[in-house]
Amino acid sequence: MELKKVELTDRDMMNRYLTMKPDRCCDMTFADIYLWSRKYKVGYTLLENCLVFGDPGETWSFAFPFGEEEDQKKAIAALEEDAAKEGKPFKLYLVTPSDFEKLEQWYPGRFQVDYDRDVADYVYETEKLANLSGKAYHNKKNHVNKFKATYPDWSYEKITDENVEECFQMALEWRRLNQCDQDEEKRAEVCVTMNALRLMNELQLTGGLLRVGGKVVAFSIGEELNKDMYVVHIEKAFAHMNGAYQMINQQFVLHEAIDYKYVNREDDAGSEGLRKAKESYRPAFMMEKGMVTYACPEGIA
Repeated sequence: MELKKVELTDRDMMNRYLTMKPDRCCDMTFADIYLWSRKYKVGYTLLENCLVFGDPGETWSFAFPFGEEEDQKKAIAALEEDAAKEGKPFKLYLVTPSDFEKLEQWYPGRFQVDYDRDVADYVYETEKLANLSGKAYHNKKNHVNKFKATYPDWSYEKITDENVEECFQMALEWRRLNQCDQDEEKRAEVCVTMNALRLMNELQLTGGLLRVGGKVVAFSIGEELNKDMYVVHIEKAFAHMNGAYQMINQQFVLHEAIDYKYVNREDDAGSEGLRKAKESYRPAFMMEKGMVTYACPEGIA
């Protein structure tokens, strides 16, 4: 199966398919797909009137098709046929619980799903991130208050064409301080960050930054995921400035996501430190994503 490289010119076409899925996770936006496809070499095809992303190489794995339900069933049948033809195990990734419910309705007992905790999205109530009220957020509120007291000249502003270069410079300094050149995953993360800043208009992203002493010390970038949820893709702050991360987290939600019921802050990628930090904000729920395979070797229960 031939897959095409994701290009900026594909945005409008892909969004028509992506928005058909009401319970999208953080990986299911055009911006996220475009930015990370440069590292993971994910391609796409249109199959049975569905949009399908995947890697037909050694792993032979494809994302659950985006499209109308009747077309999704046809696309999955076509993927099964292709896997059998290529002698590859059938696998679907980024499968949400609602996706698996469909598979169970169409093919009872034929498939199994293994949800991966490392890639589950953390979803929070916007009001709680904005106000940090109550005992559960006492420490977060203290960090925010200390930041305000330590840096009384702080300010927040939207990222625009006029100030985006300053975010580039801050990201370069963040890369140096975090020794990203010595870690492949960190290098990839910084590359995605730089490209997101460079293509904010083309990718329809929104962003905000914090200044202290006139200089950018933190910034965040995100976008609408659906009518009820905003997703924060990128968040960078100078860790040596006490409260900078808590401050940009709160201020970005207050200015860019306050009209949404929920804020999706992506997964923790299995990082123990990141998991502890994200759990400390008390997610309302986790959005599960898993891998689907046959329940038995022959694919027939």
